[in-house]
Amino acid sequence: MSVLKIKGDRLWDSLMEMAKVGATERGGNCRLALSQEDLAGRKLFMKWCRDAGMEIAFDAIGNLFARREGLDDGLAPIVMGSHLDTQPKGGRFDGIYGVLSGLEVVRSLNDFGITTRQPLEIAVWTNEEGARFTPAMFGSAVFTGALSLQTALDANDAAGISVAESLADIGHHGALPLKRPFDAYFEAHIEQGPILEDNGLPVGVVIGGQAICWLDVQVTGVSAHAGTTPMPLRRDAFFGAAEMAMALEVISQDFAPKGLVTVGQLEIGKSSRNTIPGSIQFTVDLRHHEDPQIHLMEQAVHEGFERIAQRRGLGLEINRHWLSPATPFDPACIAAVREAVEELDYPHQDIVSGAGHDAIHLARHCPTTMIFIPCVGGLSHNEAEDALPGDVRMGCDVLLNAVLRRANRLPD
Repeated sequence: MSVLKIKGDRLWDSLMEMAKVGATERGGNCRLALSQEDLAGRKLFMKWCRDAGMEIAFDAIGNLFARREGLDDGLAPIVMGSHLDTQPKGGRFDGIYGVLSGLEVVRSLNDFGITTRQPLEIAVWTNEEGARFTPAMFGSAVFTGALSLQTALDANDAAGISVAESLADIGHHGALPLKRPFDAYFEAHIEQGPILEDNGLPVGVVIGGQAICWLDVQVTGVSAHAGTTPMPLRRDAFFGAAEMAMALEVISQDFAPKGLVTVGQLEIGKSSRNTIPGSIQFTVDLRHHEDPQIHLMEQAVHEGFERIAQRRGLGLEINRHWLSPATPFDPACIAAVREAVEELDYPHQDIVSGAGHDAIHLARHCPTTMIFIPCVGGLSHNEAEDALPGDVRMGCDVLLNAVLRRANRLPD
């Protein structure tokens, strides 16, 4: 099978045009899920899809699907995609690259006059980022059955507006069935980390996603006057939380190099400049490539925090907010990507996804894999997020040829 190549300038131009929707002052994007900015981005994408001869439909949680018919439309579709929603000050490539790479695959097939045996679809998953509604990735979670539809519809943003209200407002809820069969799912994405760039490689063959465990921690002490309470008599929740945070760094070293630990949010309850903190809430994000290790990390957090709380006379509550097991991707889909990148003769490496992606949910629904390209400086979830045009083109070349390999395989 001869390799095909996309039009890199056309893909880049589409990325830059989409970046104008919800553009921020420092060159990034703000298109929060189901907002008017998200709607504008979706409308632009739908126009491009219709221009490419595709049909548009939605499911009950607002996932958008653009469909290119195949020679046998009774077959389950091969699906590409990602998301168009962004962080409040996000970048131009996170998610958007996967959606518009799927569109460029379809445009290229049109250019070459190729009709695949199976239908092709591009998925735009609702609320991947979780910046407006939680949990993150709930569009793909609802689709695959990992989260109930009603739970997602009932979720509210910070202003008290529900997902159901937002979907009704933008009119992007539809009748496509949830959990309908997919033949396979391919997601192209920026790496969102520094590994590929550090190694000077334009393509990552993603073999799976690492385990993620989110914990919510409540530390309770005693509020008291900052000027009248001697240090030895204090039960300071903040200093206790600070010691716990330092313990987390030690835990990460115990599980190095694959163990990752982050405190992303911290709040002092009823804070005042001259009051000893009596209540601290903070989050812990644990990640590791292996499920047994993530459980050991979680256990180490519980044991370490409890020792600190007891020594300081503090109350402690730790609740698991979310656990996503390590997810291996499908060997046949990985092989299709690897064969494509090798025939294209693009430098590459195997890589494990460090971030959560819709592909993690889809991997429990159908054969799935991902394709990574570098992002400049490993930077993502930032207005300065960037990618090089050559890497953008090569990643989409791999997607095009991997999808064709899947589409051209012998019927089961």
